[in-house]
Amino acid sequence: MTLCSLISRSGPSAAETFRSAGFRAHFVAGLVFLGCFLATASVRAQQDLPEALRQVFEAGVAAEKRGHLDEAEKDFQMVLRQGGDLAFVHNNLGTVYQRRGEHARAVAEFREAIRLQPDYLAPRVLLGASLLAMGKVAEAIPELERAVRLEPTQPLPRLELAKAYERGNNLAGMLDQYRALRALAPQDPEYIYQMGQAYLKLSQWCLAQMRRLDPQSARIYESLAEAYRAQGQTDQAIRAFQRAAEADPKLPGVHLSLAQIYFEQRRTEDARREIEQELAIVPESVAARSIQRKIASSESKP
Repeated sequence: MTLCSLISRSGPSAAETFRSAGFRAHFVAGLVFLGCFLATASVRAQQDLPEALRQVFEAGVAAEKRGHLDEAEKDFQMVLRQGGDLAFVHNNLGTVYQRRGEHARAVAEFREAIRLQPDYLAPRVLLGASLLAMGKVAEAIPELERAVRLEPTQPLPRLELAKAYERGNNLAGMLDQYRALRALAPQDPEYIYQMGQAYLKLSQWCLAQMRRLDPQSARIYESLAEAYRAQGQTDQAIRAFQRAAEADPKLPGVHLSLAQIYFEQRRTEDARREIEQELAIVPESVAARSIQRKIASSESKP
């Protein structure tokens, strides 16, 4: 059963809301809005209620769609009191509380929905969202992980799990989720962007860890140099590469980068000196041999 099959008869607009909310990274807002529709009005679920309770339930769904949350709460509670103790009713009551920001009450309803129907996707995702809103990241993560296992091809659980991993400082896990989303929708530019942001955050974390462990690490200067070079700040890049070489004269790649910069600046002697040092460290370097040939070729021209 897919997530879309659990959306109410207003499904297309709800699905579009879900997608746009996900794309803008308004995760909780998207979940709360979509929660009005998730799994609450499927034909199978409605048939589980007697006619009289079904009408009350549908009135509650309609009230929630209009934003009349007090009215929706009363309707859903009436269904529960009169024998409609079903997972989807608890799920909808939970979404009412979630929209009000009453996350503790929402969590209780989502947990009851899951107890009654363990393979029910919607309350697991919504439970994760409310737990995150309460700052209970460690509790949210396993719920969202279970949601992903239930529906591995659905984007929404993975988006929420990625957010939870980021808040839990599991940046590698966050990256894994965006990579999975990218694989699910290769043509979607948003997932490419989010994956790039995840790589950036992970690299920033790695750099921070290197600074903590060894503030004078050659790799720190090398990373800084590469950032300067990417920004076109060549002079700063050269100085940072030189600091990296001073910190670790045998570090592969540093002299190669300097040689490339010097060659681009037509500083042939400096380029030759750096490439010779690189080849002394890595004699089999194809890239270094290529730069060496380019230097020789440029010198042979009149």
